[in-house]
Amino acid sequence: MNIHPRIQEITSAGVVITDGAWGTQVQLRGLLPGEAPDLWNLTQPEKVSEVAQAYVAAGSQIILTNTFGANRFRLAEVGAADKIKVVNETGVQISLQAAGGNALVFASMGPSGKLLMNGDVSEAELHAAFSEQAQALASAGAQGLVVETLQDLDEARIAIAAAKATGLPVVASMVFDSGKDQDRTMMGATPEQAASALVDAGADVIGANCGQGIAGFVKICARLKSAATRHPIWIKANAGLPHMQDGKAVYAMTATEFASHVPAVLAAGANFIGGCCGTSPEFIREISRQLRAK
Repeated sequence: MNIHPRIQEITSAGVVITDGAWGTQVQLRGLLPGEAPDLWNLTQPEKVSEVAQAYVAAGSQIILTNTFGANRFRLAEVGAADKIKVVNETGVQISLQAAGGNALVFASMGPSGKLLMNGDVSEAELHAAFSEQAQALASAGAQGLVVETLQDLDEARIAIAAAKATGLPVVASMVFDSGKDQDRTMMGATPEQAASALVDAGADVIGANCGQGIAGFVKICARLKSAATRHPIWIKANAGLPHMQDGKAVYAMTATEFASHVPAVLAAGANFIGGCCGTSPEFIREISRQLRAK
């Protein structure tokens, strides 16, 4: 399976630093419980831009977009199914402007929120939804697409196909937080099974995000790499596991502690490194310091 030449170019200079969390960052800026973060692209664009700018300033070489839940199923839940195109396009435009040419913009595509195995949705309906989002992101100027936080390999396969149709580089990232060793997806797939399926589906980069803290990602990364030796690996871990405080999820891990695990993750084969839930621009700064100290 050929890897997109843009990915080969990006990774040729060494490890690439991505960004950290978006959801917890917009929450810090006032997103209310039950409010759709993606709609802030239209209602609070300056606050969304703050997040993107902060990651670029911290050293991110790739930033994502505030479009994780901007597919027709999730937007329909908040009465905004008619805003899919504008939400996605605006999300890309905000990140591109914030990047200012100092970072690449890979647009985020999260799961549909529907379960194929339960018959909530058909494969054709899923493909149509992901295609609609991917085309909107690509038309706005995204330089890559990140299909992330997926649990179901069938959904991942459909999303990758929709993303690849744009001609952009495609990253596919799964969540491994189930089973006694927290090394399986919710549907039971191992890193080896996921690597094989994602590569076969045509992903240019494969990886893992969310689900658990960075210490658990070392073995997952190594297993992904051993199963897909040619493909670059994308790793974005949480800032540990949260605890509830005043009804909110609080992540206690510090940026310094998080970054202390980065050398082990890189030794396991990661080519792209960043953070997921609970991480912030400070985490990206600490990762940058780790890499500069090598």
